[in-house]
Amino acid sequence: MHWTEYLNPLLQGAWVTVQLTFYSTILGAVLAFAAGLGKTSPNMVLRTISIVYIEVFRGTSLLVQLFWLYFALPLLGQAIGVDLRLPPVLAGVLALSLNIGAYGAEVVRGAIQSVTKDQYEAAKALNFTQRQTLWSVSLPQAIPEMMPPFGNLAVQNLKDTALVSLISLSDLAFRAEQLRNFTQDSTTIYTMVLLMYFGMALVLTAAMKALERYVGRWRAAKA
Repeated sequence: MHWTEYLNPLLQGAWVTVQLTFYSTILGAVLAFAAGLGKTSPNMVLRTISIVYIEVFRGTSLLVQLFWLYFALPLLGQAIGVDLRLPPVLAGVLALSLNIGAYGAEVVRGAIQSVTKDQYEAAKALNFTQRQTLWSVSLPQAIPEMMPPFGNLAVQNLKDTALVSLISLSDLAFRAEQLRNFTQDSTTIYTMVLLMYFGMALVLTAAMKALERYVGRWRAAKA
């Protein structure tokens, strides 16, 4: 087969990879903010839940998390009489989101705690509530600090999507393996896959850089 014949199925798989990356990065960012803010909360319950979530998902393999959601969770549901089967796409997005969210939570926590004590003391002197301090003092200064690490996490998340091929989700890695098994043309297929992942990573990096510049202008406007 000529390399052009590989292109269509690989592009179909790449589109699945793009969707997985987009949805899991967005959901992961939401989880990161929730857990990062929870870890800095004075509320002991919220802080404990956040710490447990972060440590469990940072301390275990993404592959095991994916397999647990897809294979083990339905068995647990069977044991308690509840249908907990997840479609492959949902299991993939959830595993990726929970994983990137745990790592992102530490980025959020670190950025918030990097705001100087003087800023918090000034907010206290102005009788700001905790919510006002968070939205008017902490986040405007912390969010720009989060952007470069979040960009790295987003690219890592893109690369991690290859693991979902192991639960038969037709992403780029799965399509490549199907083609390789059919044609035995490993060199051409995996060279194309390598270039596709590299191209997607470049686009994602450029998008995150643009978002970083936008956030920088937003911070300047808030100052």
